[in-house]
Amino acid sequence: MLSFTDAAARLGLGVSGVKALVADHKLLALNTEDGTVIPERCLDGDAPVKHLGGVLTLLHDAGYSPEESWAWLNTSDDALPGTPLQALHENRATEIKRRAQALAF
Repeated sequence: MLSFTDAAARLGLGVSGVKALVADHKLLALNTEDGTVIPERCLDGDAPVKHLGGVLTLLHDAGYSPEESWAWLNTSDDALPGTPLQALHENRATEIKRRAQALAF
């Protein structure tokens, strides 16, 4: 898990830029006992994982909290295989977006 400051350094942004990404559902932030953190696995090098923002928006529209979204992204599914987040890292976003969109109905 990364602090906003650490995430900002990785992304080459200011902390306000990271907060804007979170507010726009392009990056996930979780509330923990240690404060609000950015899961490092939501980053791919120095950028958010490709297509993560679209999936987070779909999950938000389906009523998922950030913590519920994180759980959904990390739940293994034999049909994928792996987790939705792993599929996004592997640029297999089409099926993940379809599944996230179906959650709203």
